[in-house]
Amino acid sequence: MVYFYVNVGIKHFTDPSWFLAIIPPYLNKIGLELVYISGFFEVLLGVMLVFKKTRKIASYGLIILLIAVYPANIYLAFNQKPQELIGISAFAASWIRLPIQFILIGLAYWHSKDN
Repeated sequence: MVYFYVNVGIKHFTDPSWFLAIIPPYLNKIGLELVYISGFFEVLLGVMLVFKKTRKIASYGLIILLIAVYPANIYLAFNQKPQELIGISAFAASWIRLPIQFILIGLAYWHSKDN
């Protein structure tokens, strides 16, 4: 999980346009800020998972973050334009990506118990 979150978090800074493509239109005015903020927290919380002392806080932080970004995944699942922009099929966006969020939440919760 550390590797996943740190790498995806860094991608928020190296390729923000990928994430901007899936931000719902009602958040477009602050889209770039949201991309950077979520990327910062993915890196921070990912690193915090390494240390036993901060693992529980990181796990709960990741759960909150995954819930907070879920509207972007819903927007992606039901709209063709963002699917085309990031190169994902409607099937993958709705039947794979949406359920994976719940798996990631479950993994984060599982790590919170790893004391």
